[in-house]
Amino acid sequence: MESAFIIEKSVVIVAVFALTMLMAMYSTWAERKVAAWLQDRIGPNRAGPWGLFQPLADGLKLFSKEEFEPNTPNKFLFVVGPAIAMSTALMTSAVIPWGDKLHLFGRDIILQATDIDVALLYVFGVISLGVYGIMIGGWASNNKFSLLGAIRAASQMVSYEVAMGLSVIALLMMTGTLSLREISAQQAGMNWNVFYQPLSFLIFLICAFAETNRTPFDLAECESELIGGYHTEYSSMKMGFYLFAEYANMFISSTILAVLFFGGYNYPGMAWAVENWGVNIANVIGMMALFIKLCGFIFLYMWVRWTIPRFRYDQLMHLGWRILIPLSIVNIMITGIVLLRSEIAAYLGF
Repeated sequence: MESAFIIEKSVVIVAVFALTMLMAMYSTWAERKVAAWLQDRIGPNRAGPWGLFQPLADGLKLFSKEEFEPNTPNKFLFVVGPAIAMSTALMTSAVIPWGDKLHLFGRDIILQATDIDVALLYVFGVISLGVYGIMIGGWASNNKFSLLGAIRAASQMVSYEVAMGLSVIALLMMTGTLSLREISAQQAGMNWNVFYQPLSFLIFLICAFAETNRTPFDLAECESELIGGYHTEYSSMKMGFYLFAEYANMFISSTILAVLFFGGYNYPGMAWAVENWGVNIANVIGMMALFIKLCGFIFLYMWVRWTIPRFRYDQLMHLGWRILIPLSIVNIMITGIVLLRSEIAAYLGF
């Protein structure tokens, strides 16, 4: 039984890793297609039908490009930077429930790499480590533009992590758990948290844009001011790791948004589907439902990038510290008052 469990978890881990890499790779294709659609262009259409092989061509190009390093005394850290960025982007997917379960070979296979009680805390911990990859890479590049981009990224991510964490506290007060699996299970049917915590969702969404360095918060790699930002001196697959990490983070953050606020793998009529069609078919549909939800958020990321201009740096900090953090605290207070009134009413028998 122990060997079967190890094999089962190994297959799930490899599948999650492959899915994250595949989504990061094809998000680059989707980005160019969405940009082309918004600008009335065609987009990539040469490599394969509809340009579907374009990400493979881009990956081959990155692998084959000349590798060079700047004149820096920190050559080891120069390599470690993109490795940390890519590793933290992949580690976050370990605690996400991609579905309920499948019944195969006489076993119930949980569609999650690992289910821990503090999954949401783990996600925030790993996200906070991602800034080290950017900061180390920018500093080790021995380039003033890279260093400025890294400093911007560090201050931006630290600032918006505060508002993001506070926005989730109100949700945790309502759900009473840090387990992403339990949070998903509580949203069966259409009992989605976004209907109960719309302000928390809005704050989390804005902070997710800032945490992933996406427009209008892409000041860390602002081409008009900092050339390429923190990865100016990077080439070949080291630069590819930074680019892949950004798209992997976008994919993971979209999935977490779907899990926390939009029911995750739950969909209307799921209980009926389990009863009439069986566990496997119902949960395959659940995985498809989660995939549709997260693709909607990925499209939103891309739509915003090609529609809204970036903020000035002072506007970015003003939004984070003087608007989002106070709003998060107000949301916590309102949630506490509502929960307290419900407890008092239940105690008095109203």
